[in-house]
Amino acid sequence: MELAVLQRIKHWLVCHRHDHPVEYHLWDALLTMWLMGWVGWLPTFMFDAVWAAPLCMVAMAAPTLYVTWRLKAHKARRLRCDWAVAI
Repeated sequence: MELAVLQRIKHWLVCHRHDHPVEYHLWDALLTMWLMGWVGWLPTFMFDAVWAAPLCMVAMAAPTLYVTWRLKAHKARRLRCDWAVAI
């Protein structure tokens, strides 16, 4: 996922944080995981912690996986996704 898409979703959520507080905090948690995944690569290789590599990969893919899941649920009419217009 491109940084511009992440930024557009974040901007939409900041503008609507009073209407969607859970979504706002969940997106912050996903971005935190994403950043931890990118930053975690250096210690993973430096300390030869092979077990942490899959965790870093999942964390780096978290926003993409979440957006994909939300858009599929929105199209199936199981979950409303108001920020889909931001993408």
